Amino acid sequence: MTVNEIMKANQITTFESGNEMAAMAAAQINYHIMGYFPITPSTEIAQYLDVMKTRGEHDIKLIAADGEHGSAGICYGAATTGARVFNATSANGLMYMLEQLPVQAGTRFPMVMNLVTRAISGPLDIRGDHSDLYYALNTGWVILTARSPQAVYDMNIMALKISEHADVRLPVIVAYDGFFTSHQKRKVQYFSDRAVVQGFVGECLLEFPHIDVNNPITIGAHMDGDDLTNNHYQQSNAMYRAGEIFKEVAKEYGELSGRHYGALDLYQMDDAEVALFLLNSAAETAKDVVDRLRAQGVKAGVISPNIIRPFPKEELKTALRNVEVLLVGERADSYGANGPNLTHEVKSALQEDKDNQTLVLSRVFGLGGKDFYPEDAQAFFDETLEVLQTGEVQKAFDYHGVHRGQEEKKMNPIITPQTGDVYKTGLIQVTPDDETGKLKVRIPPIRALMEKPKRLAPGHGACPGCGIFPALELFFKGIEGDVVVLFQTGCAYVVTTAYPHSSHKQTMIHNLFQNGPATLSGTLEAFLEKKRRGEIPVSDDATFVMITGDGGMDIGMGSAIGTALRNHKLIMLEYDNEGYMNTGSQMSYSTPIGNMTSTTGVGRTQQGKAFHHKDTAQIMAATGIPYVFTGSEAFPQDLIKKAAKAQWYAQNVGTVYGKILITCPLNWKSNERDGAKIMEAAVNSCFFPLYEVEQGETVITYNPEARKKRIELTEWLTYMGKTKHLLKEENAHLLHEFEEEVNKRWMKLQAQHENPAL
Repeated sequence: MTVNEIMKANQITTFESGNEMAAMAAAQINYHIMGYFPITPSTEIAQYLDVMKTRGEHDIKLIAADGEHGSAGICYGAATTGARVFNATSANGLMYMLEQLPVQAGTRFPMVMNLVTRAISGPLDIRGDHSDLYYALNTGWVILTARSPQAVYDMNIMALKISEHADVRLPVIVAYDGFFTSHQKRKVQYFSDRAVVQGFVGECLLEFPHIDVNNPITIGAHMDGDDLTNNHYQQSNAMYRAGEIFKEVAKEYGELSGRHYGALDLYQMDDAEVALFLLNSAAETAKDVVDRLRAQGVKAGVISPNIIRPFPKEELKTALRNVEVLLVGERADSYGANGPNLTHEVKSALQEDKDNQTLVLSRVFGLGGKDFYPEDAQAFFDETLEVLQTGEVQKAFDYHGVHRGQEEKKMNPIITPQTGDVYKTGLIQVTPDDETGKLKVRIPPIRALMEKPKRLAPGHGACPGCGIFPALELFFKGIEGDVVVLFQTGCAYVVTTAYPHSSHKQTMIHNLFQNGPATLSGTLEAFLEKKRRGEIPVSDDATFVMITGDGGMDIGMGSAIGTALRNHKLIMLEYDNEGYMNTGSQMSYSTPIGNMTSTTGVGRTQQGKAFHHKDTAQIMAATGIPYVFTGSEAFPQDLIKKAAKAQWYAQNVGTVYGKILITCPLNWKSNERDGAKIMEAAVNSCFFPLYEVEQGETVITYNPEARKKRIELTEWLTYMGKTKHLLKEENAHLLHEFEEEVNKRWMKLQAQHENPAL
């Protein structure tokens, strides 16, 4: 496409969100690789790209990682080949990949990543602020900031060109506000022909060292201090050069699109006496207040950077030359530094300008997605006007929007926490068999256990028909006495503990998606050590249980295996709903082949997930822990017996792992009332066999073939909308592959059952 043709390119006007526009830009560029892992609110980008791929709108290879650390590794590995690489993340996802980011910048491999900003845990808050963005400031990545969905699209296109420039060769982050910009639809324009976008970014010229099998190179050799200093000096120069390249690329893009981006977005700043410095979406809100103040004769303005790495120091000094009072508002804090990060960078820039007398206020606002209304912007301007009038700064740094609690509104527990004998029935008997070395378990009729209180109170926010809590409560019927439970991030945690409310009747801890087993092992060992020292009394029958699910045994597998190898006396219990349901039904490694999820769509070019599900029970059995089991609420006596065994082994021998398949009607697209029926069919089709591995020996605890109850896999699949496409003639080959895998695993399990040495 010639320059003249590009200049005449058509643009389509529509209403789209920031995430949609990020995906649109990526699809039009047609990156080679996207390594990703779902995390709210950036998850939609991969989902949109998957939908677009099912329609044949791009050729990007979407690789679902086992966690954000893995996704960053995938992206780095791809970038070393000279491929064009794309990613998206948020909050703790950025934190998990953080150690990989300086490696990519330090070895100078280009790529583009969208950071959909969100509050860093803890406590957990999935809404938007800039606490994650501020951790990226020292990674060596160029950082562009986008105030609107339109800017998200435009900057994603500019970002790649900046990243690949011969004078830069650094990865680039495009940061925009989670939910404010990522999900809210605004009027946007995009190029109707992706050839225009590809013509603008140009061919990837590979004028830098990269993997070429015909020209071997070494990447990432370690350096001594002299060489590392030289390396970082070159990287630093490239970063400052990126600021100049940004201006060049933005000018060229402005000529193409009609949309212009300076290093700073300046609104009514020509004669402003008071001004606000705000990142991203908050600046748009403040502009309306500026208009109102201008009508009243107040010379007010707003400054918002389009790039913060490198920091636009010179442009800021010029913009503030005549401003008497500036308030820097930031959606994050740098604890103990008397102001967040950008406050100090603004002050540093002003200190170099000896003619500048601007007084600077710093305010933290909008944490955890707290809305920023015009009234808040007005309050900020009121503070600047007070300083303008008095000439004195009474409080240089403060938080905005803090509300002290009121004693008279203190909440009291509705249900008295329950401990000790209330959870002991004395009806469950577990005794070792000296001859076999196994456990004998006797349980009463299930109705006799129904008097045992539930571990979770009613009132949680789970979806109708959710299988998590019936399965967990049934498991807990087999556990006598007190429990200390840790929930990894997932549906079970999210719907039961929204501050200041909790549905948990006994002690519950939450920690991050990937680190539950290690956390609980530390809790357990600390209790035992304090007990050994006589510092605290701990009942001998207290049981420590880690609950994971929603893909937690993907990102958390390393922690789980490490905990198992150390053989701590605890139970790891996985509820498997075959996806990342808490972030929107994305693909998990536990998702079966061919199943439809929000990132394994069904369409012209693909038919659901492309590979088989992970057998976590067999993986954990391979660690040599004393007891592993599978269970289902459709077979309650079997599950309760296994729970009783699990407790005995956890209290007396070491680590236990259990896996319970549960329904998710919302994302399985099944009837809410059919949960038990679907679970029974999963077991009778041999997709989810019930067995235990006790002291290394496998025993099938329910054999549908022996009971003449085995059904075809297709009978199970008919219950769920996510699998009905597998029953169509055109997908017969995929169904056959699924059936073959189920049969192969069942045959292996039978062999293990018949041969204790296996």
